[in-house]
Amino acid sequence: VERFQWGRAVKRALGVLKKSAALANGELGQLPEEKVALIVQASNEVINGTLDDHFPLVVFQTGSGTQSNMNANEVISNRAIEIAGGDMGSKKPINPNDDVNRGQSSNDTFPTAMHIAAVDVIHGRLIPSVQLLRDVLADLEQQYGDIVKIGRTHLQDATPITLGQEISSWRTQLDERISGIERALPGLYELAIGGTAVGTGLNAHPDFGEKAAAFISKETGHPFISAPNKFSALAAHDALVEVSAAERGLAMALLKIANDIRWLASGPRCGIGEIAIPENEPGSSIMPGKVNPTQCEALTMVCAQVFGNDATVAFAGSQGNFQLNVYKPVMIHCVLESADLLADGCDSMRVHCATGITPNLNRIEQHLNDSL
Repeated sequence: VERFQWGRAVKRALGVLKKSAALANGELGQLPEEKVALIVQASNEVINGTLDDHFPLVVFQTGSGTQSNMNANEVISNRAIEIAGGDMGSKKPINPNDDVNRGQSSNDTFPTAMHIAAVDVIHGRLIPSVQLLRDVLADLEQQYGDIVKIGRTHLQDATPITLGQEISSWRTQLDERISGIERALPGLYELAIGGTAVGTGLNAHPDFGEKAAAFISKETGHPFISAPNKFSALAAHDALVEVSAAERGLAMALLKIANDIRWLASGPRCGIGEIAIPENEPGSSIMPGKVNPTQCEALTMVCAQVFGNDATVAFAGSQGNFQLNVYKPVMIHCVLESADLLADGCDSMRVHCATGITPNLNRIEQHLNDSL
């Protein structure tokens, strides 16, 4: 199960969380300055990725993410001890529980890291990749705005349309799906930190959640806040369910676009053949000269995986019992995997297919004339 180890986003999020918690505890007088400085220095190394090899855990663990939280506590504690010139494993001068985990529980730290990681990947990877593909389609829309072709409904000939108008539908779908993802983000900005074990904030300073969220916001540049209701933040993860649904909506749009492109490019002699797409590689080991719409097919498979991930997130989101949902790791794994797959799929589709779409004017004119 090594392929299910946490990726960079979760590890970075844990570092951001522990750094911010230490700063909050220091400001509230819960940790001395020298301990805060050591924890911050070690946490920065987690954030930067230099300690990634010390996070071997996989997604399939306890449903609260406790092992991952304790993994972070131990790594940061021992690195801080090493920086201070102490003996690793001695818990002096930095104790993994009393210092690194001060005012925290796995039940509020891991969902906080989940939200940090999801926002990081969606803002940093997913939305920019979709936007770049959208921009290519917008260029094609303008470039081919005067080419009149036959429209199709029910897979049958319909009234004429321009190729630019047909592409405008694809561009608009991506505009709307970007907006859909952005509408889902505010729920992710609310953090569980400060709720500790069951949402009451037991063992944490009363202002710890607000302070920690403010430091997380400053560290990441995103408008994170302390969730107004910590009980819900621990027991339910509706924000992740919502963002997963938005990812599924994007997959739905991309599936439609990829299918339209490969149908319009079908042929070359006996299909629709109204557009040509780049010939990236041989399509057959037995039929020389055959070229397949590989980028379209790859993207549709990405979309199928995203549909499956969303089904997992939806089911997992329903499994909150009383004060805790215990499907947290698989929920964030699926949300992040979908974001990465969709981003990579959009990038590949843009570079290896969309930028090279050209009209087959003779075929377009033939179909238009034959429809009269």
